[in-house]
Amino acid sequence: MPTATSLGLPDVRGRVPLLAGLAIDSFGGGIAAPLLLLFFTRVADIPLGTAGLTLSVANLCTLVAPAAVGVVIDRIGPRNLVIGAQVAQAVAFAGLLFGRSLWVLFLCALVASMGQRVFWSSIFSLLSDISTPLDRDRWFGLSGMMQAGGFGLGTLVAGSLLSFEGSAPFLVAMAANAISFVIAGLLLSRIHVHHDPKAAAESGPAPLLRRDHPFLILIAANTVLALCMMMLAVGLPVYVAEALPAPEWLVGVLMAVVSVVLATGQTLVVRATENRRRTHVLVVAAGLWAIWGLVMASLLHLPTALVVPALVLATLIFASADVLHASTSNALAAAAAPEIGRGKYLSYWQYSFTLAGAIAPAFFAQLFDRRAELPWLGISVLAVLAGLTILILERVLPSEAVRRPD
Repeated sequence: MPTATSLGLPDVRGRVPLLAGLAIDSFGGGIAAPLLLLFFTRVADIPLGTAGLTLSVANLCTLVAPAAVGVVIDRIGPRNLVIGAQVAQAVAFAGLLFGRSLWVLFLCALVASMGQRVFWSSIFSLLSDISTPLDRDRWFGLSGMMQAGGFGLGTLVAGSLLSFEGSAPFLVAMAANAISFVIAGLLLSRIHVHHDPKAAAESGPAPLLRRDHPFLILIAANTVLALCMMMLAVGLPVYVAEALPAPEWLVGVLMAVVSVVLATGQTLVVRATENRRRTHVLVVAAGLWAIWGLVMASLLHLPTALVVPALVLATLIFASADVLHASTSNALAAAAAPEIGRGKYLSYWQYSFTLAGAIAPAFFAQLFDRRAELPWLGISVLAVLAGLTILILERVLPSEAVRRPD
């Protein structure tokens, strides 16, 4: 058996700029994402609750993005949309370097969020265009690995920046993210992918999808799983800095651990679970996230000497759930979507991540302001409900989506 096949890797010939662009984009995100809430509070001097609400409102204002992408993606192809999204995010993060008022920061957050939504609403269609049904899971796994590797390196940089005083570390983080988007966009512009225009034959914003109740329920369940996934980057820096007797530099290390697991394990997980139902893999991920939330909540009640070891354990549980969910969820959505109109389906699929991204800052900040353990207990309950929903849903999803092709 060839080494690439045994490792769960697809054929990457001619696609290296795409993978490099994804890694560089994520590197900048790894530097900026963990520090964004702290940028609002420590650089712009905005209260935590207001900062979280501002980011959530900005995200909510971009809810139209996946639907808009769904209208045009099958006509103009996903590559052009991905590149445009990179440019928009570069402009937005550059704007953070000069804005301090709440309204300027809100505008930058709005543009960044819009670019992010367009990117995620297009990238999986791009990956579907360059892959076949037999290696689609592997492409999703490999692209996720490249993104996780870049994000992990970025979080190490973010952790090291937290060791410096003043506002300079946060400005450096935002500038690095802006530059990474520019480089990623240039690399992606070198990719030439054939996009089948017949996919645009279905006119309008996914009329078939509106009647596809199983797929809509799957989007809802994945919204909860995406919220679990986002809670680490949103909540961990604040939790460690404000509530736990642990060093702040540990945030970067722990997030890097997650990224290492994602960067090295996704294709291996795809390979190891190829004979398992995709839905069962997601149920296991939901269960692990429920356990993670309980462990995180318990940290406030442990002796000081046990907090850091328990935090490391919690992070490993989170990483196990994340690596199971990452490629499997997107592959399930791509397989459940019809061949004609897949671009529309996958753009609407991104509503699960869009809604989760909109909810996460306010969900964490508002509950954290009341009691520090409430966000983690809430996420445990939601994860259990999502897992049960997916377990029931597998009975009505297409069999070729639930089971991977031989």
